[in-house]
Amino acid sequence: MENSELLNVVDVEATCWDGRPPQGAVSEIIEIGLTVVDLHTRERVSRHRVLVRPARSTVSAFCTELTGLTQEEVEKGLTFTEACRLLAAEHAAGRRPWASWGDYDRHQFTRQCQSTGAPYPFGRRHTNVKAVFTEAYELRKRPGMAQALQVAGLPLEGRHHRGEDDAWNIAALTLHLVSLDPRHAERLTAAPV
Repeated sequence: MENSELLNVVDVEATCWDGRPPQGAVSEIIEIGLTVVDLHTRERVSRHRVLVRPARSTVSAFCTELTGLTQEEVEKGLTFTEACRLLAAEHAAGRRPWASWGDYDRHQFTRQCQSTGAPYPFGRRHTNVKAVFTEAYELRKRPGMAQALQVAGLPLEGRHHRGEDDAWNIAALTLHLVSLDPRHAERLTAAPV
């Protein structure tokens, strides 16, 4: 039986360019960061990194500067379909609620699954932590993750724009929200897409 208090916090990095993509190239996920959060104990219980080998694009110099990821590194990754299967099999992605900072990650998975025919690995319970944070702090504008950490008085751990590190930091913000108001835990596990 799956622990209903566990939440997958996900952050992806994708191929990107300074300007338009080269002809025929599309933005593809190259790293999936996943941190498992126990909302009951209020702890980050594990962190994971899945490298994904792009099929229709390559890692640009701009992308390497932003994320630190190189084409050589991602070439050793799984195919996108294999990565989706891994999320479902090893991280209960289809059964466990999940969260991300904004809706980009959810939309990127949806687009890429549709274009490749890969099985969508997640269930319907997704929470946009950025929206919850913005409401909790009564902000006029939705902040980026690094700015939200400053607002919350939390440190940025690791490298920004690295999927594994960003998922870890988003998980810290998620737990911070639960500490501000325990009702956020219910919202984080019950929000259907």
